[in-house]
Amino acid sequence: MGFFVQLTEAIAERQSLLMTGLDPNPEMLQSWALRHGMGNRSFLSQARHWIKAVVEATSPHVCAIKASLGFYQALGPLGLELLLEVRDLVPRDLPLIIDAKHGDLNSSTALAHYLFKDLGVDAVTLSPLAGQDIAAPFLLYGDKAVVITCRSSNPAAKRIQYHPSEADPLFLQIVRESQLWGTPDQLLLEVGTSDPAVLAQVRQAAPERVLMLRSIWSEEERLDGLLEAGLNQAADGLLLPLPQNLLVEDDLSEQAEALKKLINRRRQRWLENQPSNANTSCDVWLASPTEQPSNQPPLADLILDLFDIGCLLFGEYVQASGAVFNYYIDLRQIISDPNLFHRVLHGYSGLLEQLHFDRIAGIPYGSLPTATGLSLALHKPLIYPRKEVKAHGARRLIEGDFNEGDQVVVVDDILITGGSVLEGIAKLESSGLVVNDVVVFIDHGGRKDRKARERLQSQGYQVHAVLDIERITQVLLQAGRLSPEQAAVLG
Repeated sequence: MGFFVQLTEAIAERQSLLMTGLDPNPEMLQSWALRHGMGNRSFLSQARHWIKAVVEATSPHVCAIKASLGFYQALGPLGLELLLEVRDLVPRDLPLIIDAKHGDLNSSTALAHYLFKDLGVDAVTLSPLAGQDIAAPFLLYGDKAVVITCRSSNPAAKRIQYHPSEADPLFLQIVRESQLWGTPDQLLLEVGTSDPAVLAQVRQAAPERVLMLRSIWSEEERLDGLLEAGLNQAADGLLLPLPQNLLVEDDLSEQAEALKKLINRRRQRWLENQPSNANTSCDVWLASPTEQPSNQPPLADLILDLFDIGCLLFGEYVQASGAVFNYYIDLRQIISDPNLFHRVLHGYSGLLEQLHFDRIAGIPYGSLPTATGLSLALHKPLIYPRKEVKAHGARRLIEGDFNEGDQVVVVDDILITGGSVLEGIAKLESSGLVVNDVVVFIDHGGRKDRKARERLQSQGYQVHAVLDIERITQVLLQAGRLSPEQAAVLG
């Protein structure tokens, strides 16, 4: 899933244009820590508890979360570890933006890899003065985004930003130039202003871009004007930060919800005041937040892409259990398509994030690449039961580091009989590990044949499947990828 899709889905699902700033400012946190009995703790401990509280309180009411890299760097190596905790805490369906204001060409490639691959964030802010070269290493990551800072709210910046004249200021030249660097779904603009007239200038110069505002709450009565100036024709395309002072309030969740509803009322009023002949949507790429795609099952695009690369084959195939099927699902090809593999991992992640576990265990050998990818994406340690115990070396039954009593979620690709899963679980439990949940990509039995599920459930294990064979059949038949005869084979 690309950044733009992730953002628009978060806006639609939460009906919010708000974003949370996770900046552990020592001055701001002092009163919060005292009220929560943490006045004697280290600042790092205070920040960790505050970040968790803010994420939990605001996640239902915002469409993105933004963390300023400088605050975490100032804490040294422990601060970067804290940033990893931020990644773990932020729900995966919420975009995580790192506010870096990065502008050094020499370190761009390394920083892009660290932020997008190692840390797993979704977007980063960049300083534009180095030109297109500053954005290029970041734009190589097609599912991520860059946010170009086109204007600062700092008063001292006016002499630079309005050069050579107020009629054609530098910040508007940056707006025009930076749009040539990337498409609207990969390049956003950050605008520091509380002046609707300035925001209107940027919106006029960049009608298709998502604009991310900062420093807007110095005059709250200007909210109507900012929305009027910054909303696009669909009444979105504008991200507004939660006021910093709210982030240390005990009723943060309630206040965030109230602000979200206030903004939505203003958005609705803005829409109602548009001319009746105004084009308020783009049928090509923008869906109304209140509309769902017509009869389109979840993950339909992913199912079609998996079919198109040959993951579903027809013929006579012997399964690992010895059963002979008229078709075969081969998920091993996914690992050679990084984009598709990432989307499959995202499907797993949506289920895993709802579960409690200490470690991820993959069932050898088919699900080991998937389990490895999930371990990296979710920052959870990986272990796996060996298919056979080595006759040399350490002769381990379980590979990886673990402690007795650790709770493990088992990951597999396809659930057919459940035999290989139970075999793996037996090895894990014999080593003192606790297994409650099994997550698979495809449940072969689906709703019609629940024998495998019931076999696992009868032994105390809950089964969670990203897809089942009925949904796959429905999507492929509806899209014309299968004939009715082939669909009947799948059941």
